Amino acid sequence: MSKIAILTDSVTCFPPKLAEEHNIHVIPVHINFGGKSYRDGVDITPAQFYKMLRQAVDLPTTSASSVGEYQVFYRELGQGAKAIVCITYSGSLGMGYDSAVAASRALNSPHVHVVDSRTALMAEGFLALEAARATAGGEDLAGVVRRVEELIPRVNLFIVFETLEYLHRGGRIGKAEALLGSLLQIKPILYVPTEKGVFDVLGKARTKRKAMNQMLNLMAREVGDNPVHVAVQHADVPEEAQSFMEEIASRFNCVELHLADFSPVVGTHTGPGAISVAFYAETPK
Repeated sequence: MSKIAILTDSVTCFPPKLAEEHNIHVIPVHINFGGKSYRDGVDITPAQFYKMLRQAVDLPTTSASSVGEYQVFYRELGQGAKAIVCITYSGSLGMGYDSAVAASRALNSPHVHVVDSRTALMAEGFLALEAARATAGGEDLAGVVRRVEELIPRVNLFIVFETLEYLHRGGRIGKAEALLGSLLQIKPILYVPTEKGVFDVLGKARTKRKAMNQMLNLMAREVGDNPVHVAVQHADVPEEAQSFMEEIASRFNCVELHLADFSPVVGTHTGPGAISVAFYAETPK
């Protein structure tokens, strides 16, 4: 194992093969559903979850990984690493960051540096990838953390929803609350500005297709002609997401392009049908 271990959480919905390739460790968040507690990505698959969700009367809830669970991960990773960089979903969206920090303060070793990504999904995941690549390139702890923090303002996350009802019930809706009165008339597009770390309104459209086109146009405006790192993720609409990814591949100069499911913990708040694009542009050299 590298002298610096990289840890993130399952809110990234990190593609498992990609995590394995870059030696990125993922701590599961919890889903509470039907009287049972599941570890995200461990005890329940996306396919199982979305089938249950479509039939559910009472919606699931989520809870952050505990301080004790973070301590277990820190101790295990510390057996083969001198330091750990732990990247969490936005502290404004849940308690994961607080748990990770509290766990790090309770341990004398190994040294743990916790970074609030101020975002989620693969926008957060790209930060973990940057940390892993910096580590593989020989950066020390300070260098790895610097690379991650420099990337935070550059990552973008756009999401189009079928409905905001799940986000509203989960209490994660932020400034998008203003859209609730017109849920039946629009397909909302939200984003997570990293200077705030909460959901805000990016745009809205009459149909999902128009909303997705709008996301692509906003993405083009953001990245220009620069090469771009991209991840498309979805809540139980694989064919639609695949088509969206192919459209991105034909329109942009993609350095990397990933496709993944929303894990159950994210699907709890988006509901079925949501599609996201996370991306950042290469800076001109």
